[in-house]
Amino acid sequence: MKRTVARVAVSAAIYTIDRPYSYIVPEELIETVSPGVRVLVPFGRGNKRSEGVVLSVGTEEPEAELKAIEAQLDPEPVLSQEQLQLALFMRDRFFCTLYEAARAMLPTGMWLKDGKRGVRDKTVKYVALAIDAEDARGLAEQKRRSRASQQAEILSLLALIGEAPVPEVLAYTGAGAQSVNSLHKAGLVDIEYREVFRRPIEKCEADAEPIVLNPEQKEVFDSLSKLIGTGKPEAALLYGVTGSGKTSVYINLVKDAISKGRRAIVLVPEIALTPQFVAIFSSHFGERVAVLHSSLSMGERYDEWKRIRSGDVDVVIGTRTAVLSPVDNIGLIVIDEEQEHTYKSEQNPRYSARDVAKYRCVRNGALLLLGSATPAVESMYAAKCGKYSLFELKNRYNEQPMPRVLIANMRAELRAGNGGIFSRVLREEMEKNLACGEQTILFINRRGASGAVICGECGYSFGCPNCSVTMTYHSVEKRLMCHYCGHTEPFTNVCPECGGMLKFVGAGTQRAEEELLGVFPEAKILRMDADSVMRAGSHERILEEFRRDRVPFLIGTQMVTKGLDFENVTLVGVLSADQSLYAPDYRARERAFSLMTQVVGRSGRGRKVGRAVIQTFTPENETITLAAKQDYIGFYEREIELRRLALSPPIRELISVTVSGIKENEVLSGILNILESLRHYLGEGYDILGPSPAGIVKVNNRYRYRLLVAGENNRKTRDAVGHVLREFSLDKKYRGLTAFADSDPMQ
Repeated sequence: MKRTVARVAVSAAIYTIDRPYSYIVPEELIETVSPGVRVLVPFGRGNKRSEGVVLSVGTEEPEAELKAIEAQLDPEPVLSQEQLQLALFMRDRFFCTLYEAARAMLPTGMWLKDGKRGVRDKTVKYVALAIDAEDARGLAEQKRRSRASQQAEILSLLALIGEAPVPEVLAYTGAGAQSVNSLHKAGLVDIEYREVFRRPIEKCEADAEPIVLNPEQKEVFDSLSKLIGTGKPEAALLYGVTGSGKTSVYINLVKDAISKGRRAIVLVPEIALTPQFVAIFSSHFGERVAVLHSSLSMGERYDEWKRIRSGDVDVVIGTRTAVLSPVDNIGLIVIDEEQEHTYKSEQNPRYSARDVAKYRCVRNGALLLLGSATPAVESMYAAKCGKYSLFELKNRYNEQPMPRVLIANMRAELRAGNGGIFSRVLREEMEKNLACGEQTILFINRRGASGAVICGECGYSFGCPNCSVTMTYHSVEKRLMCHYCGHTEPFTNVCPECGGMLKFVGAGTQRAEEELLGVFPEAKILRMDADSVMRAGSHERILEEFRRDRVPFLIGTQMVTKGLDFENVTLVGVLSADQSLYAPDYRARERAFSLMTQVVGRSGRGRKVGRAVIQTFTPENETITLAAKQDYIGFYEREIELRRLALSPPIRELISVTVSGIKENEVLSGILNILESLRHYLGEGYDILGPSPAGIVKVNNRYRYRLLVAGENNRKTRDAVGHVLREFSLDKKYRGLTAFADSDPMQ
């Protein structure tokens, strides 16, 4: 006998046993269960209730006894057919389960928690006149005479406006809720609850003047517009120097896509950049803009997601997760500052926003536009090889020259007796800016006060008890903090081992702020790092205060290095160019060059010429000298040759496999087992590098060892890695260990 059967991605199915599971659809749900709805199903030997997403529904004769769906959680699909296909792509590409991929596309709070919805629709109580307006005015006069003045005021107001939210009616008339209820009982007014959207941005009209592109921008726009018009999947790299007006090109391309009946997604790498982008895009597209990022409340994310799904939005702006939003009929996806590592998720599912964007552009016949002043080496290589179309903006939009860059030799500063954070040349330049009312941005890529606290007598250091790192000193809180597991301890002024004096090693944003206050005690300083922007909306408040009040100094981590456009900023200081340059990572040079180039580009974006000071202990380093010249092409040509010699990406692709566990010897045994299995299944044509300890071997009391598969990241490679992971997880000998794989790892 044929039955209606649903294939379901089940939450409780771990990676080892992940596949679509078949369930009978009960008679009462046959009309409503469809692909994309969430259901509750029994799973496993104990038939434990588990949430799942329906992938497909059909009629068939079940070969075996099947369990039945217990409940339907959504009245209609929450995932489109395209998103379900995307979940299958993500499962194959990023070594995650189907449910993990599907769940990543839904706003936080939609899934079940303790049997209740994490977030609900927001509704407002409305009152509307149920009788003719003229009759209402007459009744209002009668009620005033009978001393029912509150009901009279309500009727008079509704006779003018017809309907309004109850809270507004009560506030305007001074009446109480009982008066509304009495009118409702008398049949004079109607009451109903209406859904309203929680908006993370204030209501905005599209009132901006059309953007006038200069000849260089216009030439790039015309070519990219033709690519959108083909209706075929296209990919392009827009390489433009800082201040060249890439955002103006983006806006005109979004308008072009909308004029063709299509929609757009614009991704930014940092939450800090979202307010500026949203303000600019809202001035052009009004209420047809939606915003998605992790700093929104659960209710705001849920409502923005619903607006997008309902088709009330033409352009979605957000960080990495916005690429998974339920936009249909996509014509354009823009990834701004495309080189940034934040577009790669470090949590399961470990997806790359660029790869997801490529997939969605293929499905929709859309244009993927990657934009940057310092493109990823992999992206420029793809453009040089013809995989992407390459477009360039070689000049600043305002025709101003690039900032004049000075390199401060911190070795010479030490020899001259200056052991502080600020070089003499940077102090002089900051004094000039302060005197003429111009603003300065200072960049240091470490939060807190000091990177480590060490005893000068016995050498004791304050290490984290859970991780293999030293803790960072936070002077504001007077505490030591681990930035990996969150462990904190109160700071003591003396060594706990010998009672000796303690030394502070390295500097962070807090110490830079304190020292700057010592140099300019009367000047106002703003700090922008992970500690100062914990509250929702903090990014917006800090940047708006910096712009509005022309605060002299803004100190920050990489949040201040890109996308910010302040016409009164004429000086940028890179306080420690060496911090990220010498990390044990083949991308270290690229990251350091990008950070320096991007932050230097924040200077001189208005009518005034900009300057920058790069402080370093190795002024002869080629990466630093090229960044000072803003010479990306020179850097790329040097870097790609080094990558060829080392056979690093993009010459070869990488997949990492990591094993973690509480006991280090067991972790080592596990990773060696995976090494042998991979050698067996992959055979010739691959190099397997390692195993070796992770960059930080212990995090949160778990040891981590990894190896790298170097070769082509194709279906054969991923199938072999996935098979090895499943075999490993099923081996009772390695119970207690966790193993996972990551395509194109950022670390």
